[in-house]
Amino acid sequence: MVVLEAKVRDRPQAAPAKGGKAPGTERGEPRSPGRWVLLGVLFVIMIVPVYLLVVNAFKSQQDILDNPFSIPLSGLTFEHMSAAVSSPQFNVIDGYGFTLFLVVLVDVLCILLAGPAAYAIARSLKRRTQLVLLYFLAGTFIPGAAVIIPVIYVLREIGLANTVTGLVAHDVASTLPVSIFLFVGFIRTIPVDIDHAATIDGAGRFRTFWAIIFPLMRPAVVTVLILNSIGIWNDFVSPQILLSPSSGHYTVTTAVYAGISQYSTDLTKVFPNLLLAIAPVVIFFIYMQRHIISGLTVGAVKG
Repeated sequence: MVVLEAKVRDRPQAAPAKGGKAPGTERGEPRSPGRWVLLGVLFVIMIVPVYLLVVNAFKSQQDILDNPFSIPLSGLTFEHMSAAVSSPQFNVIDGYGFTLFLVVLVDVLCILLAGPAAYAIARSLKRRTQLVLLYFLAGTFIPGAAVIIPVIYVLREIGLANTVTGLVAHDVASTLPVSIFLFVGFIRTIPVDIDHAATIDGAGRFRTFWAIIFPLMRPAVVTVLILNSIGIWNDFVSPQILLSPSSGHYTVTTAVYAGISQYSTDLTKVFPNLLLAIAPVVIFFIYMQRHIISGLTVGAVKG
């Protein structure tokens, strides 16, 4: 042991790399200019529509038609935005309430159903349980628009066609596959010894999940809530088809569509309404994106 320590002590230390950094701290890979060009192109493609939407929401009809990319500081006005908020024909603010109600209700029902289901799948080693997980996972590969027509026939048969209850049932079912998949991956990183300790203390499986396991799932739950909320807020196909205009209920997206179809040539109504529709979800995503990333990666590696 003494000889080994002496050899280690006498071994020459590696010289620091140029610039004062030890070897291995830099990969030394040249930065490809093509990567920055590609990122720049993608940035322009994504930022131009947003720029047009924001700038033209505060301009007159003639300014939009003549110079859609310009920023006439003297011609900018909040009159059109105020008219969009208080319009009696189409008020996007009224759609906020119904859409928010839909988001909250679907999120709560999704957590209540996906949580226990994911816990049962994650803690079971039976083959048929894993087949159930594959069944839910298969639902993530089916486009939502592809099942709308069958959903309409099913809702008609059970008497829920053109109702809010039918729309909520459809949204909950469509959010379950991804939610269960994320929950299963996270629960499997939680030691089973915690369940055994709860069983010794007299807790059943139901109480073990909600009182012990569920509080530990906070990162995954936050991620699921954010993804589901953004998806429901931006959804257009489902509420447009499952809720006809006769129902009297409009989400933010369907209300914008109704207003645009009625005022297809009046751009001073189109742009402000679109900006009001997407602004909340964009701000919400920017603020919560770090929670999405942490929730998706926290269960990736056992630590």
